[in-house]
Amino acid sequence: MPVDVDAVVLSNTQLSHDYNTVILAAPRLGDQALPGQFVMVKTTYGDDPLLRRPFSVFEILRDDAGRSTGVSLLNKRIGVTTRALYALRPGDHVRCLGPLGRPFSVAEPPEQAWMVAGGVGLAAFATLAANLRARRVDTTLFYGGRRADDLFHLDTFESLDVHLRLATDDGSRGDHGNVTVPLRRAFVSTDRTTPVRLYACGPTPMMRAVTELAASEGRATEVSLEQVMGCGLGGCYSCVVPVRGPDGTHFVRSCLDGPIFDGGSVVWEQLGE
Repeated sequence: MPVDVDAVVLSNTQLSHDYNTVILAAPRLGDQALPGQFVMVKTTYGDDPLLRRPFSVFEILRDDAGRSTGVSLLNKRIGVTTRALYALRPGDHVRCLGPLGRPFSVAEPPEQAWMVAGGVGLAAFATLAANLRARRVDTTLFYGGRRADDLFHLDTFESLDVHLRLATDDGSRGDHGNVTVPLRRAFVSTDRTTPVRLYACGPTPMMRAVTELAASEGRATEVSLEQVMGCGLGGCYSCVVPVRGPDGTHFVRSCLDGPIFDGGSVVWEQLGE
């Protein structure tokens, strides 16, 4: 069951002018969170903003004995809540409701795991990478940004034995172009009989491109959709997603049936970008 905690800010690391990572003392969340799940966050006790905002659980922090001490959130400063998260100081309080949503399915050997992230979509993958490492799954992160300065936490993933395949729009690090450039090359160099499980999170056009590229290679993709949510509990119907079913297209709530979906079931042209 989700819990609603008043979490104390332990640290706030500003990664760039727009990105930061906040560590929260929230062991009850860390004890329950599974890869791909999210929390609904409110940074103030007033009515601005009125509603909470969803954030993927980025990392689960543990002490030397392996006990959960809290969670971290990867944030990009865009709106009211994200600006407030960017400005937090140690000792501030944040309301967190979670963990919520359907998690990723976690690959098992001999499968390989390929995680494809764009921008703040990286937030969905640190807990997944930790789980994959515990299962000794050969894991690769395909990570794209506008420029080298937009690629964060590379050391976090390297410490989890994750292979990095990078791409930047300006060519300042990794391949020149979007993240599908190294992904396409990986498909070419990998035998189709090799079991690979793909995961994607990032801008909608990127996830659609990854899903379609993978499908052309006979591979399925689990996508983490970043829908706007009003409540996170299924009551407001603000996060509906069009999916294909045996009786045609129907709408489901991302907070309950997602945020993890089979990319092949999503009706991308109706989802919007």
